[in-house]
Amino acid sequence: MKSLLAAAVLAASLLVVAAPVIAAPHHATTTRTATLEVKSSRYGKILFDGAGRALYSFARDRTGGSVCSAACAKAWPPLLTAAKPHVAPDAAIVSLAKGIEQGTLRRMTEVIAEELSDHDASRIGVLTGPNLAREVAAGQPTASVVAVPDAAVADELQQVFFAPTLRVYTNPDVVGCEMAGALKNVLAIGAGIADGLGYGDNTKAALITRGLAELARLGVALGGEPLTFAGLAGMGDLIATCASPQSRNRHVGYELGRGRALDEVVSEMNMVAEGVKTTAAVIELAERHGVEMPLASFVGRVLYEGARPADLVPELMLRKAKPELHGMVGSHAQIPEARSRMDAGRDE
Repeated sequence: MKSLLAAAVLAASLLVVAAPVIAAPHHATTTRTATLEVKSSRYGKILFDGAGRALYSFARDRTGGSVCSAACAKAWPPLLTAAKPHVAPDAAIVSLAKGIEQGTLRRMTEVIAEELSDHDASRIGVLTGPNLAREVAAGQPTASVVAVPDAAVADELQQVFFAPTLRVYTNPDVVGCEMAGALKNVLAIGAGIADGLGYGDNTKAALITRGLAELARLGVALGGEPLTFAGLAGMGDLIATCASPQSRNRHVGYELGRGRALDEVVSEMNMVAEGVKTTAAVIELAERHGVEMPLASFVGRVLYEGARPADLVPELMLRKAKPELHGMVGSHAQIPEARSRMDAGRDE
């Protein structure tokens, strides 16, 4: 029963960005503060702000409870301030958001840790992966990964979320999991642009694969583990977001590829496409860390400069030729001496 409840809470949390109103559990009671609506039931508390963004908490043994947040990135600081009185200091806090805060370039777990400065940072983590909300809510088989610094907390959360239709893995790499979730939204816009331009499966495969290379390069530069980007948080989420018609970010890119204006596309949506704003933060992070990200730059020029996607494709394709593993940490392509030794060995 607890696992089924956890899956239901996760599905509702994921759907909060897709629906303006989320119903409270049956037999819930409601109290209000100046900025927050608190709906309590026998299962715990559901915390809503005025825009339909929500924090969900439900009690667990031996802890102060678990809190899951699916608010869009820009809403986090005021939402956390409002929620602070309702969050136990030792609660496990799990971010479901996939974005980077504008201006500060903070990851969502960094925002939580700084806004809730008295909280135990080792109990703050992220749940991520290829988790399209409607499919989770429909009970379709899904896999996720939970990343928390404290391994014991990660194990507990794994059991909380684990359900017949939701298989959850653990990963200690919070930075890698979180960055993968944010970066894939940028690449999904690029994938949508390719679809809107009428390109086929060869283009999509190239974009996803080379997008993964960009994602990994920046993620590792920020402290993520390389193998994380080959897992659910990286490749898994990237495939789902770039290929699915349910993806909000892919939808934005698709319409841009068809020649529509960004403002027009966004104004018609009742959901948040995090990649529209995250792209600027990703480009800034890449410049700060000296990481080459041509696909992200391509998306940025379309979003912010009004460039026509079709005009940029030749420039993207005709960049200087490089080894496939260029820029990958530990790859032979990154170490000329090692590559020379490899080539010499073949000649012998």
